[in-house]
Amino acid sequence: MTEPTSAPATVAEVMAQLAEAEKARAEPQLTSRQRRARTVARLAAVQALYQMELAGEDVDSVVREFRNHRFDADIDGAPLAEADEDWFSEIVHGVVEDQRAIDEAIKARLASNWRLERLDATLRALLRCGAWELKHKPDVPREIVIDEYVELAKAFFDDAEAKFVNAALDGVARDARD
Repeated sequence: MTEPTSAPATVAEVMAQLAEAEKARAEPQLTSRQRRARTVARLAAVQALYQMELAGEDVDSVVREFRNHRFDADIDGAPLAEADEDWFSEIVHGVVEDQRAIDEAIKARLASNWRLERLDATLRALLRCGAWELKHKPDVPREIVIDEYVELAKAFFDDAEAKFVNAALDGVARDARD
């Protein structure tokens, strides 16, 4: 896969892009504020996994850093939207605890000549978060999970990578939920 291209310049732009996409879908049992908080939690979970991989930090210190310094903070001069901090923590801890099985589920959906390690670190984080939710959160509709992570992919990558995320997570969902 390719490096992130045409990424939004600021976190505010990413959040605006995700807000537009959110209008098209919704987790029915949640209020719009709760849905938005989950979207922010998903974005933060991807960022946390990326940070852990690149910096070699452990899960507890990264989760603590996000809770203490990143959530409810101003970024690029604008306040970050409220995050569902428990959802964030559950995703990050869940991915770390079940990473071997999650990676196997993702590898099963890659082309035979691709290894997970060849994917961009951000793309791996997106896929791992989405796969974890699909495997461990059956109460969240598969369409919601897939759409959320596809929209996050669009915020960081070109359309080809977003389509790849869609196809890979759709396959993981079929394996995990059918």
